[in-house]
Order: sequence, then C-alpha cells, then structure tokens
Amino acid sequence: MKTRSQTPNKAIEERRVRVVVAERNPLVVSALREMLECDGRFELLASVQSGKHFLELAMAREFDVAVIGWKLADMDGADVLAEVHARKLDTRITVFSNDHDIGILKQCVRLGAQGYCFQFDDPAIIFETILAVAHGRICIPYIDINKVNDTPLAQLTVRERELLAVLSDGWTNLQIATRTGISENTVKYHLKNLYDKLDVRNRAMAVALYSRERRTQKQPFG
Repeated sequence: MKTRSQTPNKAIEERRVRVVVAERNPLVVSALREMLECDGRFELLASVQSGKHFLELAMAREFDVAVIGWKLADMDGADVLAEVHARKLDTRITVFSNDHDIGILKQCVRLGAQGYCFQFDDPAIIFETILAVAHGRICIPYIDINKVNDTPLAQLTVRERELLAVLSDGWTNLQIATRTGISENTVKYHLKNLYDKLDVRNRAMAVALYSRERRTQKQPFG
C-alpha cells in the first residue's frame, strides 16, 4: 500500500513514466510514439505541435516529463522554456533537437532545460535521458559550463552594443548619423563590422539575434 510519505521519484519508479511530446514534424512524432510504446517503461499521454498547446498541458501538470522539439508550429524551444520559467511551472523538459548547433545547447542550459538529446541519437540514449529527467536528474551532453554565457554579443564593444540597441529600436542609418554626429558612411562601416562579428548578413538578422539574446539573458541559469 502506498503511503503519503512516498516521494515523487519513488512513485514514478512504480509505474510507467508519463510522457508528453511537443513536435511539429508528424514523422518525428510517429517515430517517437512507436519507440515509446514498444518500451514498457513509458506511457505517451499526448502529442502536440504548438507551444501554446504544450503550455496548456504543462499548466495541468499531469505528466512526468516532456520531450519537445526545438522548432514548434508557433514558437521555438527558447520561447517555450522562457514561458515555463516565467509561469513558474514545475515542468521537467528534455529538448529533442535535430540540429547539432552548440549554440542551441547553450541556450537550453541557460534557460533551464533538464535534458537534451539529438534525434539521431541511439534510442537507448534517448530513453535514458528521458528517464533521468523524469527522476529529477539533469542529463545534458558535455558542455563547458564556464562557456555557457559565451554568446555572439559577448564579443561586441560597448559602442557596438549601443549601435545594436538603437537598431532594435528602429533607427535608420541617417538617424544614427544625425544623433551621434558621425557620417552615414561611418555608420555603414560600423554596421559592417557588427554584422561580421555576429556572423549575420543584414540588419534584420542582427536585430533578431539581439532580441533573442536579450530574452535568454533575462532568465538565470538553473
């Protein structure tokens, strides 16, 4: 007979792990469903394609662990993790990524994901990651924690950061030149250097990166 003093982790060990999948690709969802259903340790409760629907499930708190893709129908994994943190949801999440970009992994760590695995990993690795997260542990591929906050913005000078900030506010080259007392050609020169450092091609990409980094930096690690 179960007692009230029983810990959540112990309770999970005595039944199948309840899993929710959030992924926009139907083929990936189908593969995950088949894998999980063939393994007696898991119970797939639901699969959704949007972050909105996932957050609704997270609010209900009726599952043990979530497996989410990095790109959902309406938002990406960073948005989902930020929302989970902002709403103070006790939701354990494993990011299931198809991209081997170390930048994505760093974002997930900064935003508090408890697990991270790749869609091309061996099923055993995926299963062990899900189990570890469900049982209250953190299961992340090796990453130098000291470099987690090494983002593209970290290499910018103070002047370049100021320039990027006014770009995000919608300033034109002429407005920047007028308000800073430099020529438009000088503004273009600074912008070119800025784009090169951020490895982007244009203003829109630079502003998008700036906005993303500002959002993630607001969320403390852990």
